Amino acid sequence: MNPPKTDARRHHDPQVRGFASDNYAGAHPEVLAALAVANGGHQVAYGEDEYTENLQRIIRGHFGSTAEAFPVFNGTGANVVALQAVTDRWGAVICAESAHINVDEGGAPERMGGLKLLTVPTPDGKLTPELIDRQAWGFEDEHRAMPQVVSITQSTELGTRYTPEEIRAICEHAHARGMRVHLDGSRIANAAASLNVPMRTFTNAVGVDILSLGGTKNGAVFGEAVVVINQDAVRQMKHLRKMSMQLASKMRFVSVQLEALLSKDLWLRNARHANEMAQRLAEGVRAVHGVEILYPVQANGVFAKLPHDVSERLQKRFRFYFWDEAAGTVRWMCSFDTTEEDVDTFVAALKEEMAR
Repeated sequence: MNPPKTDARRHHDPQVRGFASDNYAGAHPEVLAALAVANGGHQVAYGEDEYTENLQRIIRGHFGSTAEAFPVFNGTGANVVALQAVTDRWGAVICAESAHINVDEGGAPERMGGLKLLTVPTPDGKLTPELIDRQAWGFEDEHRAMPQVVSITQSTELGTRYTPEEIRAICEHAHARGMRVHLDGSRIANAAASLNVPMRTFTNAVGVDILSLGGTKNGAVFGEAVVVINQDAVRQMKHLRKMSMQLASKMRFVSVQLEALLSKDLWLRNARHANEMAQRLAEGVRAVHGVEILYPVQANGVFAKLPHDVSERLQKRFRFYFWDEAAGTVRWMCSFDTTEEDVDTFVAALKEEMAR
């Protein structure tokens, strides 16, 4: 059968590459193929389709027999729904000051979720039991929002990642104080690839109650999922997802992307490659005099400090973001489709601009 004709035109140059975000990358060809497989015919809407049902089996294989997935549109939606599910109206969430829920979600957890964020400065984006205790107090003080949840990010916004033992210590500490643990896993695949362990090793096996499972940064077109591990920790997830405007009518097209990533090892292949490209980038950057890498490169991001004017000139050749413009800090992200040539070309450009 000949492919269907379309009036769509390409409006971008597919040869343009950058290091701004793993969200800039397109979709993995295997994910696009899965979308085509799911197309055609009629399937029941709002998650009662066969693809979403099969996704539950796959999710249980990764996160244990009690796990249940609730596909959503995006990462902010996943976090807002997940955090609402484990807090009361008077509840608060302890998180790192650098956490995505605090810095990059437009206040959605607080404005849309109706909860309070209690932030803690961290040197590397990671919480510890001791850091948690800076905010884990006043549980019965009616003048203060009640700490009910600890939210961690794996891998973190600074490109670092927790070990399973570190997450176990956080979960035990939080549970002992009557709090739940949420894991923002927008880059959970990169953390698992870096640690060389299954995702269950640092989620259900160590006490995480609920997590946001990323797909978009790992090669999907769109779509994430809230994964409930501890069923006793949540209430009315279906209602929360709907009222948070995260219920997809044609959910099969979200679920089949996650199925394509998770049913075999595509999620891991994509993450390993992105991580390897970040390591290659870091090695190249370390050889450039005057450029400082700020944090351990443990996932697919490299954070560096260099002269402001160099960054501005380099940005005209490659897209990337300042992380802290006043301090001269930048972030370079690699994705599943970053090539060795991309990295080497970028490092060569960096050397040229530093030499000017």
